[in-house]
Amino acid sequence: MFDQLTERLGRAVQIMRGRGRVTEENVAETLREVRVALLEADVALPVVKSFIDRVKAGALGAEVAGSLTPGQAFIGILQRELVALLGESQAGFALNVQPPQVVLLAGLQGAGKTTTAGKLARWLQERARRRVLLVSTDVRRPAAILQLQRIAESVGADFFPSAAGADPVSIARSALEAARRGVYDTLIVDTAGRLHVDSELMQEVQSIDGAVQSHQRLFVVDAMAGQDALNAARAFGAALALTGIVLTKADGDARGGAALSVRFVTGTPIVFLGVGEKLEALQAFDPERMASRILGMGDVVSLVEDVQRRVDVAAAEKLARKVVQGKQFTLLDLRAQLEQVRKLGGLSAVIDKLPAQLSQRASGVSGEQADRELKRQIAIIDSMTAQERRQAGIIDGSRRRRIAAGAGARVQDVNRLLKQFQDMQKLMKGMKGGKLGRLLAGLRGALPPGLPPSR
Repeated sequence: MFDQLTERLGRAVQIMRGRGRVTEENVAETLREVRVALLEADVALPVVKSFIDRVKAGALGAEVAGSLTPGQAFIGILQRELVALLGESQAGFALNVQPPQVVLLAGLQGAGKTTTAGKLARWLQERARRRVLLVSTDVRRPAAILQLQRIAESVGADFFPSAAGADPVSIARSALEAARRGVYDTLIVDTAGRLHVDSELMQEVQSIDGAVQSHQRLFVVDAMAGQDALNAARAFGAALALTGIVLTKADGDARGGAALSVRFVTGTPIVFLGVGEKLEALQAFDPERMASRILGMGDVVSLVEDVQRRVDVAAAEKLARKVVQGKQFTLLDLRAQLEQVRKLGGLSAVIDKLPAQLSQRASGVSGEQADRELKRQIAIIDSMTAQERRQAGIIDGSRRRRIAAGAGARVQDVNRLLKQFQDMQKLMKGMKGGKLGRLLAGLRGALPPGLPPSR
């Protein structure tokens, strides 16, 4: 989402490199680039003005301490002010309330409220071990009720039935009573949306909120909505005492202005990011990590957390033992590793969390192209027979043509995969027993510039 902004801010920081100190002249030159970067990212003008003024006040006259260069010092100032803009402290999602906790989702039609309800239910069940009940009060769109019911089934949450044409407030009250009787920890109320803000919509959502006495009132907004998101945010902020913002479609090609503007305009913290269509694609929002990603410093902490949560540790340990014992690395092992990457959201999700200099070296293609190649490689392996997966050496020209046809790929794609597999086999053989340490020592000289040697 922030690729363009990150690139622009990177160019702005380059202006400061090599300077002996931070002065009014080079600060003014750099801030012109920062201002253009923010405006091109569709950040609201009042937000840009406030941000630039704060960065300027922090930068002017700042000494370059110790080994820091002016560029590094300016990055520090930018990061501090970005964190302040996004929400200085990690507000998080409050869970310390008497159950059932009522979570009200509000927003315009198409913002992703219904999908977010399912994602949030899954998040609460997995992260907080909560028992969740979902209900839809969007009685004007029967498809919305059915959609939420199916999503609830997909994530293993319970669903309170509602019918088209019924009173939304009565549905919400009945659902709350059912949550109390059923000893649920959380009730998530999905409300109706409109294409545009209108008084009828606001009155309905206010009535529902009053009927269930919501603990959390989350405004769901599409990251790709641009300046329209600000108008909707102001309207919902005036109608409800919002406690948080959920920014959806944050994995898209939006310019990121909504993320930097909505929180400033409403004074309400961003608590979640929707980062994909899958129901597990919901992340708790952390201002410091997001500021680091915007400045091209990556979010390695989130990447490590994803690995810990999604990667099959037992399978990884099994492969490690196999390598150490010198057993042959097969195409089945390769497929298992490719599946592990898919669980992390694909190569694009991994690359997105790396620092800018590493993500540029990690792949010569875009994250989307890398994900397509990952799927193609899995399809190629799936087109092989069990014997071919165990014994890649038997795959001759006719077998390669058959495998390519079965995977909907070209023979060149099969050849490339098998070449990569052979290279991995050689690497695995080099890791056998005590050779691992010598291998790492040999690789130190081949590390990309700027990376520390292995310890």
